[in-house]
Amino acid sequence: MAISNDSDSSLLLGKETVYKNTYDASLLYPIARSNTREGLLGESVEQYSLPFEGVDVWSAYEVSWLNAQGKPQLRLAEFTFSHNTVNIVESKSFKLYLNSFNQTKFDSEDQVKHTMLKDLKASADGEVNVSFYGLDDIDELIIDELPGYCIDECSIDVEHYHPKAALLSRSCSPSETVNNELLYSHLLKTNCPVTNQPDWATIFIAYSGKKILPENLLAYLISFREHQDFHENCVEQIFIDIQQQCKPSSLAVYARYTRRGGLDINPLRYSLDASSKQFFDGLRLRTRRQ
Repeated sequence: MAISNDSDSSLLLGKETVYKNTYDASLLYPIARSNTREGLLGESVEQYSLPFEGVDVWSAYEVSWLNAQGKPQLRLAEFTFSHNTVNIVESKSFKLYLNSFNQTKFDSEDQVKHTMLKDLKASADGEVNVSFYGLDDIDELIIDELPGYCIDECSIDVEHYHPKAALLSRSCSPSETVNNELLYSHLLKTNCPVTNQPDWATIFIAYSGKKILPENLLAYLISFREHQDFHENCVEQIFIDIQQQCKPSSLAVYARYTRRGGLDINPLRYSLDASSKQFFDGLRLRTRRQ
């Protein structure tokens, strides 16, 4: 099922809701990816060919249910959605859905995972993966020292707080090439398109090709500061803008958003050539901000 209207009256985000604590798959609310992609790519959903692959990695820190004896069980969960699922799952509906497990008995952890996997595949309409971790495993999943070069200390004058791709057009040196450069910034801030609440992220950009000047890339990333959109759509816009303006031979963009409501969303998009994905092998881990 694909929901074509983000402002549908049944959308729970930004509304006062009743929190159910018994299992209810109907709480999940899908939103069609085509809503944004058609505008971003300038083509109808029947015509466009995506210039990227990737995944959306959701981390859930408040997953709990009751075992057969009524004893609470607690896990950290990671949900991985393919970039080409028909829908994204609206974040508040996802939170409400996870809460509905809190007072529900299950015979085993595998039964919980199987139930979630079935429901999320149906809602997203595509490939989904579910992994559980014990709380003692969390420290092993955190990066202490981030790879690459942080561009946040660049001295720049900032004038734009809405996305401006033209800032990237002067970011590329015509004479210098760089192989496999990895840059990152902690200064990405976007806003929820329904509630306008701020969303904060550390963003990684790996590329090969003409050198992207870090000061201009930073100005471009900061230009999202007042932009309203879902995390997945913001990352796809950043990918498309860099690809069109700088024309790298390979590109990967990965945002690790901080959690809200016990969930963080981490979209990764990389170009279709095989080399771009290798930049992020082993990097699907939590930053200290998360």
